[in-house]
Amino acid sequence: MPFVVTYPLQVLLSRQPRWHRHLHALNRWWSILFIRMWGVPVRVEWRGPRPPAPVVYVPNHSSYIDIPLLFKAIPGHLNIMGKSSLAKTPLWGPIFGRVYITVDRGNAVARGRSLVQARQTLAAGRSLIIFPEGAIAPKPGEELLPFKDGPFQLAVAAGVPLVPVTMTHNHRFMPDVKGLRVRFSKLRIVLHEAIPTAGLTAADIPALKERVGRIIAGEFDPTAAGIPGPSTLRPQTAPPVNVPAAS
Repeated sequence: MPFVVTYPLQVLLSRQPRWHRHLHALNRWWSILFIRMWGVPVRVEWRGPRPPAPVVYVPNHSSYIDIPLLFKAIPGHLNIMGKSSLAKTPLWGPIFGRVYITVDRGNAVARGRSLVQARQTLAAGRSLIIFPEGAIAPKPGEELLPFKDGPFQLAVAAGVPLVPVTMTHNHRFMPDVKGLRVRFSKLRIVLHEAIPTAGLTAADIPALKERVGRIIAGEFDPTAAGIPGPSTLRPQTAPPVNVPAAS
């Protein structure tokens, strides 16, 4: 509902880059209202001083609610990199494609264009969110997919800090399944202490990826493992009744 109410204004603000700062503020506002609308408890934890922009935030990816929760938790004029299919979703997709960064991992030219946009974002003093897994893991909240090099290369090349982010229960609230499935669950996001990258080189990236992965997975909640099943409140289909044939 918050998105629908603000949709005409979002379309207008998406048309001019100089208005995108205001559009992101509007997206953050409706993200906060959208989460509040479900009535679930939300806990935001900063494990250290909030670093000044620009930084690269690297969260685990587990749910459709990831982006609204990140927008709620992180203040400022952020940019975010998402898969190109996001730009094809009804209503919000074209807005996302104009305002944020989309990447088609199967197209080398498109990947290069996205990296240029990401570098420009950091050079302009804006922070950037990139999901290092590149997709939602089959076992969200339990196991991480192997990290892509991109976010780490960007941070090292720009000399900006990396902030690992753990979202522990998003997959319990709104899992990545066919159709919409929502279950009441607390939401918790942990923004870990920033990791400086000044002085690091490409040779340090494998160790940096391993370190970030350990930090993110270290906050997973074993009691939140697994995807919630379909609702048991749906009407059950009655078994067929065998009618004796007439003699």
